[in-house]
This record gives sequence, structure tokens and C-alpha cells, in this order.
Amino acid sequence: MSRIVLAAADQELCGRVLAAADGDVHVLPPGRLPGDPARLFEQLWDGELPDVLVVGPDAAADEALSLAARLDVQCPGISVVLVARPAPELWQAAMRAGIRDLLAPEAGVEDLRAAIERAAAAATGRRRVLRPVEETARYTGRVITVASPKGGVGKTTVSTNLAIGLTAAAPQSTVLVDLDVQFGDVASALGLTPEYTLPDAVHGPASQDTMVLKTFLTQHPSGLYAVCGAESPAAGDAVTAADVSQLLASLAREFRYVVVDTAPGLSEQTLAALDRATDVVMLSSMDVPGVRGLRKELDVLRELCMIPAGRHVVMNLADPKGGLSVRAVETTIGTGVDVVLPRSSSVPASTNQGVPLLQSGGREPVVKELRRLVSRFAATPIVRPGRYRAKHRAAS
Repeated sequence: MSRIVLAAADQELCGRVLAAADGDVHVLPPGRLPGDPARLFEQLWDGELPDVLVVGPDAAADEALSLAARLDVQCPGISVVLVARPAPELWQAAMRAGIRDLLAPEAGVEDLRAAIERAAAAATGRRRVLRPVEETARYTGRVITVASPKGGVGKTTVSTNLAIGLTAAAPQSTVLVDLDVQFGDVASALGLTPEYTLPDAVHGPASQDTMVLKTFLTQHPSGLYAVCGAESPAAGDAVTAADVSQLLASLAREFRYVVVDTAPGLSEQTLAALDRATDVVMLSSMDVPGVRGLRKELDVLRELCMIPAGRHVVMNLADPKGGLSVRAVETTIGTGVDVVLPRSSSVPASTNQGVPLLQSGGREPVVKELRRLVSRFAATPIVRPGRYRAKHRAAS
């Protein structure tokens, strides 16, 4: 049985639509039609998505067209039927917005029933194409967790640049999750003002359906999607490890790359992200306290058997005058170093401006090494590997 939602309709039209759908209609309360699909879904008390949205004549035409266009892109498994006074220009605009049918306000029950049935059949067909029958048949992307034992080592800088680089390599393929539940600043690093944050993505209707979840993501101009951090530490604390596990599993079925920026240390949320990870980027600053902390964290993760097959060790803030060589670091941590990011004066300016280095471009060594990190995950290598690291090793 198809699920119908009716919005922006008076009592008389409600009666005709109820008769046309044999009473199986969720009628939204009076008021302005939501322009954002996520706001629409918030009004569905059971969180179940409709097959057909019928928009009545009480909605402004531009609002109805805007919502329909966003649903067509974000939730193509929902068909929209618009009840409005037909005019040539409205027909054309409705077609462009993906509206399935346009009916006059005085349309009878039989006309409404036929339009709803056609829209429901179209929705069913599109969902069959978009969603495999078996959940296990869904594509599973790479979950790349960026972790470090200490703060202030550039996790967010590395995470945002990695995500931007992967988006450039495969547009619309990447989502970045800010998992520093108390003090995440991915939104600031990307210059975003999110309408929805991490708690919204793991609670309510977004946690029940991946189509709804995608409407709760914030999109960066580059095409990168983001789950931004909570607005307050208290709100972030409500996100549990189980929430994180479910969120990452859902996102991995929709995106080729899921990059996770974690909080310092091994919180329950970080451990959940590591448990879901196909790859982990272990990050440390290139100084004695940072390297010792990294060794301890690696030891703990080895004991817990939580280091995935894809392990990538990255040393940040490297300085030839610091007195530590890559060889010494590798001896201390008991494994190889894969990428070395040199200290750069461009990083603070990039962070303050909310423009990642890989978005603004540049040829300084840190940009080249960030691209090399991206090339470890992207299908097509972005730069020739090994130049800076070989040079660094030779100097040591």
C-alpha cells in the first residue's frame, strides 16, 4: 500500500484526497510549506517516508517547485503531485522540478486517484533502481578514520584536506563526519554554517532511512558532504557509540569515501569509528611527546585488534630543526611512516579563512604531501609518491 502525504490543502481537498487514497493519507498541519526536505520529514511523526507527496493550492508556487526540485535530487524515490491552477509556464516549471503530475484544484476523486496511482508506481520503480532488495547488497565505501592520542596535532586540517582531495578525485563521492562530539570544528575549517549537526543525523527520522539522512548533510561548494559537529558539548554527549556505528554504516552504503575526524584519545565514539574503519590514519606531531603518545595508542589498538588492514601513519608539523628523524620515529613506534607533512605558515591562514589548502591550491611542500596522502585512497594517483619523504630521509 502506498503512503501518501498531503500538504497545503484545505478541508474540502483533504476530503477528496482521502477518498482517492482510501483514507491512507498523512495530512500535514496548516502552515508554510517547508522548503527543505529534512524539515518536511520532521513533521512525519513516525519517520516513515512517503511514496507520494501531494501539494495543495495553499502553497505558493515557488515554494512547491523548490521543494519538489530538492526532493527530485535528494529523495528520488518520492513522487510529487501538485494541485494548482494549470498554466503553460507552470507546466514547464513543474516538469523541470520533477513533479510527476499537475492537477486543477477542482479535480475529482477519480482524477486524483489516477494521478496518485501513477505517482506511486513511478516512486516504486525508481526505488527498485536506487535500492537493492537486500540491504547487504548495498555498496560499501571506505571508512577512513583519522585518529591521534593528543590534540593540537592537526587532525581536522588533515581530515578536511583529505576529504576535499577525495572529492576532487571523485566528485560527490565523499562525506566528512565530525566526531569530536564536544568541540568539533570541521564546520569552521570548511567555512560552513550547518543547519543540521551530528545529533540531528543520529536521532529522529535521519537515523531510520538513508534517504532522509542525506538531507541532513551540509554540502560544501566543492561537492563534499559533511556531518558537522554538535552546537554544544551537552548535545554532543548525547551521541553514543551505537549511534556512531549505525551512522557510519549508513553513510558507507551511500558514499565511496567516509572520512571521520575524531577527538583526541580513545573515547567510546572514536573506538566505534575505528571498529567500522576500513582504513585508519594515525596522526602525530613530529616531537617526542607526540611520538610517545602515538606508540602507546598503537600498542593499545594492537591489543584490541582494532588496527584495520589499511593503516597509514602520518607525521605532521615536521621541522628539520626539530632534531627528530623519520628513522628515529619509526624505531620508536615500531612501524613505518607513510607521509610526512612539513610545518607551514600557510596552515593557520587556511584554518582561519575556512579554505582547506587543497581547495586553494599551491605548490608548497605541505600541499604536495597532502596530495600524496589523498593518492593513497583515490582510485587514480594524484601526484608521484615519495619525493618529499625521500628527501627528508636523505637529510636524516
